[in-house]
Amino acid sequence: MTKAIKLLTALPHHQREHLMTLAREVYFPEDTRIFESGGHADRFWVIRSGAVSLDQRLNEVQRVTVAGLGAGDLLGWSWLFPPYEWDFGALAFTPVRAYEFDAATVLKVCEADTALGLSLVRCVAEVLAHRLETTRGQLMEQYAMRRGFVL
Repeated sequence: MTKAIKLLTALPHHQREHLMTLAREVYFPEDTRIFESGGHADRFWVIRSGAVSLDQRLNEVQRVTVAGLGAGDLLGWSWLFPPYEWDFGALAFTPVRAYEFDAATVLKVCEADTALGLSLVRCVAEVLAHRLETTRGQLMEQYAMRRGFVL
């Protein structure tokens, strides 16, 4: 199984420092909708403190939580891939402090500093791989429980 990585600690020191020059500190009160599935993905965050729930809309009224994120976790990766729309919604489950990054600015810096760009894409890919693997395991557990299997 892949291991969970934290974006800022996974980057080499000099690249992390470079990326952090682009950060802006933000705060989301509890129960704040940070973004909605289908909305324009033009930024991302690294959570400093608090908890965020990623959710998927089932219908106009119901949502299902698909993941929980906390300190050090990357929030948002849709800014990196066309069509640049959020795949999930995000809700501040508790008060959240985060570093916010403007996607267009980060992408311009990554084009100029290709080593940083490659490192950032690799880190995001590792985060995605871990989340996919975790989700797959959860789905297998749910399937097994419904069918009466023991894993």
